[in-house]
Amino acid sequence: MNSNKTIGIIGGGQLGQMIAISAIYMGYKIITLDPSADCPAGGVSELIVAPYDDVAALKELAERCDILTYEFENVDADGLDAVVKKGQLPQGTDLLRISQNRIFEKDFLANKAKVTVAPYKVVKSADDLEGLDLSKKYVLKTATGGYDGHGQVAIASNADLAAARELVASADCVLEELVAFDLEVSVIVSGNQKDFTVFPVQENVHHNNILSKTIVPARISEELAKKAKAMALEIARQLNLAGTLCVEMFASQDEIIVNEIAPRPHNSGHYSIEACDFSQFDTHILGVLGLPLPAITLHAPAIMLNVLGQHMEKAQAYIQENPSAHLHLYGKLEAKHNRKMGHVTVLAVEADEVEEF
Repeated sequence: MNSNKTIGIIGGGQLGQMIAISAIYMGYKIITLDPSADCPAGGVSELIVAPYDDVAALKELAERCDILTYEFENVDADGLDAVVKKGQLPQGTDLLRISQNRIFEKDFLANKAKVTVAPYKVVKSADDLEGLDLSKKYVLKTATGGYDGHGQVAIASNADLAAARELVASADCVLEELVAFDLEVSVIVSGNQKDFTVFPVQENVHHNNILSKTIVPARISEELAKKAKAMALEIARQLNLAGTLCVEMFASQDEIIVNEIAPRPHNSGHYSIEACDFSQFDTHILGVLGLPLPAITLHAPAIMLNVLGQHMEKAQAYIQENPSAHLHLYGKLEAKHNRKMGHVTVLAVEADEVEEF
């Protein structure tokens, strides 16, 4: 192991910060590229302040670092291809392109990884919305962009079609049929391009399309959990995965349906810092460096609560009353409504005992 290496992180948000902290513990030097001089990762790493599509800045990062990684999807894949040396970006840009475009993503999941996905169709014009069976419900999502509920229109009746036509006029879309499910779950998997390690299945509760609470292990049968892990591992194998990936899924009583993938550590995996012997950030660093990956042990059941801008006072009060809970604040200067400011992890408690903020 050569801990003299310098790792470059594209993206300095909380994920970049936590990746950097993990790498620093292992003895690596970190340089982060982010448009904001006061980004969370800036407090723990050297910083290049530049837009993500600034090819000159990407080139500087590539020249100063041995290995590069990215902490979110909206990175300029063409810019990276233009500057990285062979093997310098183990995650690659194919994974970026798949996860940046829902059309590519659905095609990869259904036809290459051959995992179960919800019925869908590609929508490139308003004509593609004609003749919809409105006894079913749908969600229309832009193929690119869109996050935490942006770039989406729910379709449940004729009244919703005007907004749907407006959305498809601005961008290619994917129309997904809404499927009946009991729980939203996710699986974190890490790879080093040869071997893989998988974390416990996580149960996720969302409000307004933003993660609110994660419960580990997910309250599903052992058989379903095995199926979810097997699907995540198959996706990782098909991607020749380096680093950490999150696979978001829907679980019903007897079926797992894959919803989407995120090519990086994920909000739903933050509990792993305290609850597992290795965190999703540790295995991300080990994976992109091509180092051996450990099997993951869950020390105790865990609950993770997101702390949004409007929750700051409640979170501080909760920690005062529950000193064994772990508070992580990301160092963002302004607590805006619905902005992810931090998270709290509580170990060895019943899921229903811990209320969301």
